Amino acid sequence: MADTELLNLIETDIDTCRQLLETLDLEFAALGERQIEQLQLLLQSKQPLLESLAHNANRRTNILREHGHAASAEGFAAFTANSALAPRLTEQHQQLASLMEACQTANIRNGRLIRTNQVGVDSALNILRGNDGPALYDRSGSTTSSGSHRTYTRA
Repeated sequence: MADTELLNLIETDIDTCRQLLETLDLEFAALGERQIEQLQLLLQSKQPLLESLAHNANRRTNILREHGHAASAEGFAAFTANSALAPRLTEQHQQLASLMEACQTANIRNGRLIRTNQVGVDSALNILRGNDGPALYDRSGSTTSSGSHRTYTRA
């Protein structure tokens, strides 16, 4: 019975991970095109997916612990060893792990694009403020401006 519940949780999480991966890909496209409204909608749709994954991960952990196994790959293997659903559980678990890794990679990619965009915006703001010179350090370790400031008209 617990193995069936565990399989159902894993299969639900596979579907959720697929949705999350699609959302992350849409987020990447929206970030590239700087579509703020689209990003807000994607964030709203991403949050319930993450909450569902967290809830099901906790439930899977509890199932393993309730049956005397650690919440680890070894605990999962020990749990499935005595199950008639072992081949399907193992296959689905591997698929879920692969999808979670793909989601993590996509999230890191999106984070890098966000940081790159932040640097560009910060640079533009510094130019508009007239603070576009590099920060230099003097002998005491204090920062000094290079002395060259761009005016608003040069931005």
